[in-house]
Amino acid sequence: MTITRDAVIATLKTIKDPITGDDIMAAGLVRALSVDEGNVRFVFEVAPSLVQQLEPVRASAEAALKAIPGIGAVSAIMTAHSTPATPPDLKPNRQSEPTGPQKVPGIDRIIAIASGKGGVGKSTVSANLACALAAEGRRVGLLDADVYGPSQPRMLGVSGRPASPDGKTILPMRNHGVTMMSIGLMQNEDQAVVWRGPMLMGALQQMMNQVQWGALDVLIVDLPPGTGDVQMTLAQKFDLSGAIVVSTPQDIALLDARKGIDMFKQLRTPIIGMIENMSTHICSNCGHEEHTFGHGGVAQEAAKLDVPLLAELPLHLDIRLAADGGAPIVVSKPDSPPAQAFRAVARKLIESGDA
Repeated sequence: MTITRDAVIATLKTIKDPITGDDIMAAGLVRALSVDEGNVRFVFEVAPSLVQQLEPVRASAEAALKAIPGIGAVSAIMTAHSTPATPPDLKPNRQSEPTGPQKVPGIDRIIAIASGKGGVGKSTVSANLACALAAEGRRVGLLDADVYGPSQPRMLGVSGRPASPDGKTILPMRNHGVTMMSIGLMQNEDQAVVWRGPMLMGALQQMMNQVQWGALDVLIVDLPPGTGDVQMTLAQKFDLSGAIVVSTPQDIALLDARKGIDMFKQLRTPIIGMIENMSTHICSNCGHEEHTFGHGGVAQEAAKLDVPLLAELPLHLDIRLAADGGAPIVVSKPDSPPAQAFRAVARKLIESGDA
């Protein structure tokens, strides 16, 4: 009998974390899971102060796996990582790779958040959408693939270098219910990434394949603007569920958004929908509503392409302040109208089966 990774994950999901109440996969305690010819190995990652409290949970997980018919050796090593191993350098992987888009083990769906033009709020949308999906009960990961301008560590309030149990795999960070990885965590905040295309492509593939994402319902990928190497590598190497295109209403932004949409068509990636960001502004003093960048351009483009218009999001100071403060507005002001707009997008994606 062949023991599959999915069977192992299903068994581990039956073990509860007494701290969070989630199963140990959803809680992010299981790292570096390896299933090889019936033998199972994983790292049980806990905080140093919880080692004694969670040792019975580790033992229960090991016992549950040993009870699977046909299972071989089971090794569950608990570690608190007070002195973490250095994560591997993100550089091109020159080993032979499979051709065609591949699924990432443990991840059900991958959604790319894209824009043809920079500065339209794509990263802000990515962070808030990830937090909104987590608030709706989904297991969410966020990959900051904007290598030259990584902003997700600041937006999600995450700092520090990721740990590694073995110097080969990388343990992602987690905050606000979102599992996150970014090249920004591997560099100093003010350090430039000066890479050519092959290094970009290699780093992206390593962040997808060598990060221990755990079991996720959806991985949100915050892409850089444009139609370059990162976008092509993601669509050609990995099984994308689809892309969401973010644009502001003005014609200049829409010109570039159309190029991004055409790129995904050429790469045979479905367009899940479009989001009009900075659609309207309401004065905090007098309540007057104005369309600073125009209005309705993205809706017209979505209708022309026969794809859903997922939202018309406002230009609001609180959204910017929340992102700069490390807690997206979905988290910091969950009852505010902007936060509810992001939650509505998350519900639409869940109802459509895209997330």
